[in-house]
Amino acid sequence: MGNDLAELMRSSADDAPPGDVDVASVVATGRRRVRRRRGLVGATALATAAVVTGAATLALTSAGSNVDDDRLAASPPRPDAPTIRLSDAEPAVEGRDYEELTSYTNEDLEADNGQYLDGVTDDGLVLFRDGPRADQRYPRFALLDPATGDKDWLPRLDIDQTQTWPVELSTDRLVLAGMGAPTSEDGLHVAQLAYVFDRDARTWRTMSWPDLPGVELPAGDVGPDGRLYVTTPDTQGAIPEGGWPVGTDGEAEDADAEGDTFRLWSVSLTDADDVRDEGLVVGDVAFTDDAMVWTDSSNGDAGMVHVRDLATGEETAFDPRTGERCNLLGLGASGDRIVLSQYCGTYADGVRDDRVQILSTDGEQVVTIQDSGAEGWLPAGSEVVNLTVYGGEHGGTYAYDLAGGRFLRLSEDVSSYGLGGPTGQPRELMWHTPENRGRGATQHLGRLLD
Repeated sequence: MGNDLAELMRSSADDAPPGDVDVASVVATGRRRVRRRRGLVGATALATAAVVTGAATLALTSAGSNVDDDRLAASPPRPDAPTIRLSDAEPAVEGRDYEELTSYTNEDLEADNGQYLDGVTDDGLVLFRDGPRADQRYPRFALLDPATGDKDWLPRLDIDQTQTWPVELSTDRLVLAGMGAPTSEDGLHVAQLAYVFDRDARTWRTMSWPDLPGVELPAGDVGPDGRLYVTTPDTQGAIPEGGWPVGTDGEAEDADAEGDTFRLWSVSLTDADDVRDEGLVVGDVAFTDDAMVWTDSSNGDAGMVHVRDLATGEETAFDPRTGERCNLLGLGASGDRIVLSQYCGTYADGVRDDRVQILSTDGEQVVTIQDSGAEGWLPAGSEVVNLTVYGGEHGGTYAYDLAGGRFLRLSEDVSSYGLGGPTGQPRELMWHTPENRGRGATQHLGRLLD
């Protein structure tokens, strides 16, 4: 999924792979999920870190420190919004609430890398990726028809073992973001690349932009104008002296962190010389069909939410009232709705205050889903908020329907791998469940029914 990249890039550098790591052996394993925490991993390490089996949740911490006892004794505060819990979700029934369009199972991702459903095109085909694997040093891509299972294999994209992330899957082209050479001595910044497949001509081309500064996250968003919007580092929130205290769950207690900021750029996907500094310092960025939405900062206090009408240029801003201790981990937007995924602290017995906050573009509090372990994601162009919960009685995948307000529980478990991608239609969604006692996973592509 899109925000796995951000999670990995902002994990602790303490456990980055050594410089002499055997890449071929590493990519032979499945991509374990890593929850985003404060800190930063070098971009050159990402190429291997993203596929390491059993990657642990990482944090920059002080080994002897603890969370304040008063915080542990308290319960998470109620959000300043209409609020629901995971227990309020209805069990989803196939045929009544949703239909499954296709699925794919990897039985053992610990033994070798596998095949994945990486996203859905605007005309309903699935981007299918095979490898790289121990006996195949490069990925293969196909467009899979979910109705028949037929695969149209694309010409080889000669990128060896480089990882890619889909940022546009339209009827005309496929755009995969990729990572170029390091642009800084410390390896924290890399060149932004894009691999563009012309679906009519059936040809690949590689885009790079010499005038674009090095990026921290080689991904981005394609706006309604067809340009790729990327961010370059501006400021990074300070880590307290001695590191973050450790909560009872063993993770860094980094609620109420100072956020990170970035400069926003846009580039043409046809002209390598067309690079534009958008003149904005932002946190996270998202697009609807007719608006750009951004926050003041990310991976900490979000600050204000800004909305720009792309037709008129008019801008508005409002306080999202996220709560005093909330760190913004993800931002999405669709129609007149904005979705913020947040971590807001850990309390007694390791209970986390996690929130998926849904607002209108005017700042109205629509609903906040609050529960321990809830992580939310709104794929670009979708009307379905995906929520995942790893473990516990409420473990599984949930869907919140922005159009109808339904809250559904799709599964009672979720695999430990970072799988999925953008979906082609507003009502579609992807989720994944464990197989083979957790060693493998099944990916599902479904559509919510009205």
